[in-house]
Order: sequence, then structure tokens, then C-alpha cells
Amino acid sequence: MLLPLSELQRAAQEALQFLMAQKDVREAEIFVSCNGILHCRLNYTSHLPCNGVEEPKSVANYGIGIRVVLQAPEGEGVLVGFGSEPNDISLDGVQLALEKARRGAVADPEFVSLPRPTGEMRRLHAYHDPRIMELKDQELVDLGWQIIRQGLKAFQSAELLLDRDPQELALILGGDVTVLQERMAIVSSAMPHVQTDESTLILSFVTAMVEGEASKGSGYGAVTHWERFHGEAGREAAEMAVRTVGGVRVPAGRYRVVLGRQAFMDLLENLILPGLSLGTWYAAASPFLGQLGKEIASPKLNIIDDGAAEGLAGSKGITCEGLPTGRTELIRNGVLVGLLCDWYESQRITKDPRAKEKLGVDPQQWRHALVPRNGFRFARGGGRHYDMQPGIHATNVIVPGEEDHSQLLRLVGDGLYIGRIWYTYPVNGLRAGDFTATIVGDSFVIRDGRLAEPIRPNTLRINDNIHNVLRGIIGVGREARPTLVWAADEIVYAPEIAVEALEVQPITQFMGS
Repeated sequence: MLLPLSELQRAAQEALQFLMAQKDVREAEIFVSCNGILHCRLNYTSHLPCNGVEEPKSVANYGIGIRVVLQAPEGEGVLVGFGSEPNDISLDGVQLALEKARRGAVADPEFVSLPRPTGEMRRLHAYHDPRIMELKDQELVDLGWQIIRQGLKAFQSAELLLDRDPQELALILGGDVTVLQERMAIVSSAMPHVQTDESTLILSFVTAMVEGEASKGSGYGAVTHWERFHGEAGREAAEMAVRTVGGVRVPAGRYRVVLGRQAFMDLLENLILPGLSLGTWYAAASPFLGQLGKEIASPKLNIIDDGAAEGLAGSKGITCEGLPTGRTELIRNGVLVGLLCDWYESQRITKDPRAKEKLGVDPQQWRHALVPRNGFRFARGGGRHYDMQPGIHATNVIVPGEEDHSQLLRLVGDGLYIGRIWYTYPVNGLRAGDFTATIVGDSFVIRDGRLAEPIRPNTLRINDNIHNVLRGIIGVGREARPTLVWAADEIVYAPEIAVEALEVQPITQFMGS
């Protein structure tokens, strides 16, 4: 059972009054949160005994976190400290958190202040689903069964599988449903009116397999309200697993490709968005260093982060710094025009003597590109956690496009459709832009502008550079859908994209594979 919002609000107000009465406290910020994280594991196997839906479980946490700016003991300068206390939001908990903050306080010459109002107004209020906040155990299990039923219907209606023994085919549906219930309150000496926020989210991630045929398919879902959940991820995964039966191996080479939604999302999450985070720029680690205001991608590419978009799954009313969420243009017609920021990074970049070198522009003249709309305390499989300090996180990542699926295939002509990748990571450091990823499913050869034979999972690896991908985009799909990293609050509304050339290499074939 989550704590009432009124209790979090009262605790935050009392904590601020207490902290500002302390002689050594010059500034204070209080963050009180309560999270419910519910998981329903899916495990259907036609050839082994199973329960279909297994391990429904939940984790609840609440507590208080404080950031304080303290007068240095010698009377000159300030120290900045953070402390938190779990399961106690009373003044006793505040005192314990303050003691931790004092013990861990350090001099931070790059610190400017705790967050201040930016002049923007909050856009989202009362956008969560009260029913999800009160979700019952049986309802959690029902969410899992909706996915299983949808997947089994797809398997049963697949002409390819009719009259074949399910045990011999070894049909598998695995994955999970994750429900996030989030409540928080924040107040500070700079923003003394307590602000609150509540958000709900149902995430589903499903992998289906026809193991006897070495095929694999995936499905995803992200909704904010109970009535919008229909278990479609199960159907999508099973249908794709059937479509990819009979996969072939593909030789090494540079191919024109269509990157499917999950594949493009994985590149965004592991390479592009980290490179668009201001903290990465401060550390001189971004592959786009010095390119603010310059063209870094094909003119067809636009990327927007909008945490206040009504009805989208990653939306929040306010950040975990108490600032309004909103729309940040990151890439416009291929030109880098904005960065993901929190308050701390947006302030310290202005004090960095190398800021112009790192950004490529004067930060004072580009304040509009450095607005702190992305300071969140996401962690541990979802939720806004009291024991975390704010970091930079995306919200709803939106990539608008114009082409439909068939147009993208025609743009490629002869090449590859890469539907799902994993183990995507930079090599030679993020700044170099080089990366590798394994193609694990949902993929096909493209011949004469149409999907041809499926590609056998786990037989190809991508080795390329993210600059080549971005500059080589020749088409962006208009049918974007929520695609996600497991149990993360941020959501990518990913389209399919067509790319001029991508280097792939075969993975060594072992006996039996």
C-alpha cells in the first residue's frame, strides 16, 4: 500500500522548516517518494511443465532524501551534502538524513545553487490512473494472462504451425509485465511551495520462440491507464516468431538496411541519447562534442524529448528537481539544437572555462538549448527514488517521420531488415562513436523492396560507427510506437528508419547452430 500523497506533502513541509532552522544550513531541498514496482513474470512452454504466469511479486519503498548547502566550518565557502533515510519520513528520519548529509558533505567548486524556477509553467496535472495505484494481486496476474492468451491465439491461428505437434515445435512465451506506481513531493528553500506528482505506467516486454525451428520474435507495450492495456505484445511476439521460421545466414558486408523500432531504440538508448546528455559533454565524452548548432545527421532526422506530452507513457508533471517538464528539440532537420539537461549540469557548464570548446558555442548565448527539463531520480527497474540524487534522463523520445513501411523497404531495394538487437555498446569509448551489436531476431533479407527470407537469430553482428548511421539515414517511418528498455521510465516512440549502409559480420557457426 502506497503512502497517501498528503502524507508525503506534509513530511516535506515539516522537513524544510526543520532544516532551515539549523544554523549551518544555507540552502535545503527535500525529496520524499513512495514507489510500487510490481512484476509479473511470463513463462509459457509447450514442451515443458509450466504455469504460464509465474512469480508475481511487488516491491514497495518509501523514504526521504535531502540535499543541503552547509556553511563551511572555517566560515569561508560552502559544502554540499546529500543524505537519505528509508521507511521514515518523520522528523526523526530527517535528522538521520541530515547527519548523513553533514558527514558526506564536500566542497564542490562547480556547484552554483540548488534548483531555481526557470520561468516555465507546469503543463500536466492529474494525469495518472487511480486504478493502477490501487492494483490488486489478481489484477496483476490478469495482465500477464492477457499477454499469454494473445500469444497463444497467434500461435494457434498460424497456418505454418497447424497440425504440428506443439511439443515438437517447443513454443515459448517469456518476458514480463511491470507496473510502476510513483508518488513524490519536493520542496526547497528556493522553491518553498511543496510540489507533488503521481504517475502510473504498465510496461510489457515479450519474447516468443518456436524453439524447434530456431526462430524468435518480440513485442513491447507501454500504457499509462488500465483500460489501454490489451496484451498486444504477446500477439506481436508470437506472430514475429512464426514469420521468422526458416532463418538463413547472411554473409559479411555493407548493406542498405531498415532498422526496426527496437533496433533503432537500442541505438538511441546506448549511443545517441547518452551523447546528447549535457553531463557527457562536460566530461568531453560525447561523440558530438563541439557540434551544438551544427549538422550531425541526415536532414531527414528529427529527435524531440517531450516529458509533458499528454497521453504519452513517459510523461511526468514535474522533474525530480521540482522543475516543469517540457519539450526539448534535440535534433532538427539533422542539426543538433538542444541537449538533455538537469539543473546542476546546466549551471556548471556556464562556469567551465572550456565550455565554448566543448559545446562549439557560447553557453550564455545558447541558454535556450540547455533548459533543465530532465533531472530525474530513476533507478532500480523504475520509479523515482528518494535515495538517489538527480541525474539526466530522457522522458518521451519522439522521432517523427514521413515514410510508411513499404516505402522504406523500397528505398533499400536489396539489403537487410534488422528488427531486434542486443548487447549494444560503444567500443573505443563513447566519444569515438564506434559500436557493436548482435542481431537477435525479427530480421529479414530485403529483396526487390520486399521482405524475403528471415535471418537466423544470433548469426550476425553489427560493427560500425554511429556517425555513419546518423548521416546515412535515407528515410524515417511515420508509424512510431512505444519501444522500451526493460522497466525504464523513459520511453522511445521509435519509428523504423532506412540507412544507406551498415557493416555486418557473421558470428562463428558452432556445431548444431
